Amino acid sequence: MAEKRLIVSSSPHLRSPIATPQIMRDVIIALIPASAMGILFFKLQALLVILVGVAFAIITEAVIQKALHKPVTINDYSAAVAGLLLALVLPPTVPLWIPAIGSIVAIGVAKHVFGGLGQNPFNPALIGRAVLLASWPVLMTRWVWPVSQAPWMQGFDALTTATPLALLKLSGIKTPYAALFFGNVAGSIGETSVPAILLGALYLIWRGHITFRIPGYFIGTVAVLSALFGQDPLFHILAGGLMIGAFFMATDYVSTPVTPRGQALFGIGCGVLTVMIRLFGGYPEGVCYAILIMDATTAVLDKFTRPRKFGEVRRGA
Repeated sequence: MAEKRLIVSSSPHLRSPIATPQIMRDVIIALIPASAMGILFFKLQALLVILVGVAFAIITEAVIQKALHKPVTINDYSAAVAGLLLALVLPPTVPLWIPAIGSIVAIGVAKHVFGGLGQNPFNPALIGRAVLLASWPVLMTRWVWPVSQAPWMQGFDALTTATPLALLKLSGIKTPYAALFFGNVAGSIGETSVPAILLGALYLIWRGHITFRIPGYFIGTVAVLSALFGQDPLFHILAGGLMIGAFFMATDYVSTPVTPRGQALFGIGCGVLTVMIRLFGGYPEGVCYAILIMDATTAVLDKFTRPRKFGEVRRGA
């Protein structure tokens, strides 16, 4: 009887019944509110950027896997998620070849150069955005304010201007909290509407795909450090890409730590770097590079924060 209960096999010994396609499908569902608000604020161009980003991510995945004689896995939705996330962190004004190239880089370089799904050390969508920002900085920093949705600006269809973070950093102009919260501001397609992002984040937490640990430490660190440096913590929480970065980028299964203490340190590190870049760096925003830098530390964080095995004695004890 005991022999039937004891199963000896290679690790991992604990398996989850939840498969990759189910997780990726839920991430897409969670991103629908932010995508919808982006299209509402920035109109047809935002929809086209999203469609091109997703399409080229899927096509790139299929072409590379075909070329490498690997099974084509576009049905697991991971390429679609990468393309969608990339599109949502792009300005709505970019020409359509920008999301196309970004998706090719995200899938072809950031994902498949390292071996494909589960092997990438960096978030593919953020690598795509970082490459685009370094290559075409003018196109990637051309913002438009959705004034048709802003009650304090009437008589215009659109107004080209800086993001709230740039307005504060360069001109000392602080955008009203309500506009920041609901998303009537210049910014990337999917980063402006806080309620839409939180709605998607709550769905992922409810489904058990992410926890509040990394986003909590990330956002909390930004709030505390902003206050210590004499800044408005609520403004820095609501402005820019902090919310979408904390809940949808910093919680990436592959490129972030798996241990609880490692996740806490990861979130704190993201928060520290974001504030340092925002206040002392050349760019008014710092979420993208903060997460990518902390992605590079994931292996180290996991190594030094993994729990001791049962019965293991600490060295020197």
